[in-house]
Amino acid sequence: MKHPRMNSSFAVIAIAAIVALASPAPAHSQPRLTAKTGPMVLYQATALPASDLIQPEELVTILRSPKAPKPLILYVGFHTLFVQAHIPGSEYVGAASRASGIQQLRKRVASLPRGKFIVIYCGCCPWSHCPNVKPADDALRAMGFTRVKVLYIANNFGANWASKGYPMAQGE
Repeated sequence: MKHPRMNSSFAVIAIAAIVALASPAPAHSQPRLTAKTGPMVLYQATALPASDLIQPEELVTILRSPKAPKPLILYVGFHTLFVQAHIPGSEYVGAASRASGIQQLRKRVASLPRGKFIVIYCGCCPWSHCPNVKPADDALRAMGFTRVKVLYIANNFGANWASKGYPMAQGE
């Protein structure tokens, strides 16, 4: 005896498998072309090893310590967010998800000793979606910098820095 439900279930599964195989890869793994920036690959901050990260509490301790050498802090996210709020003393170098941002980053650090302590951060969105910190970290390490840390901001700058009462500045 044939089972009509089994035949229709099989057909649905077969169609779903065909659609899945024919669908393009997820957007985060494909280059995205724009007229202004050219090819752009979206990166995942989650690919950074834990040893390359610095927690907000740890950075605040360093910044508040009168004896601790201060790192160069570079904001590698979007300009509008930097103007709204940023870590005092940090410098805006451009969104590292764009070729122009990587170029500005390279230009800013080109003359520095490769052992300089550098902290980069973004905070534009949840860590797993940040398109900026991974390409910035990759660029600095490719240039030979050995003391680079990426500020781990789990959700966004507001939730993981500002709301905790950590030091902030606004404007340029």
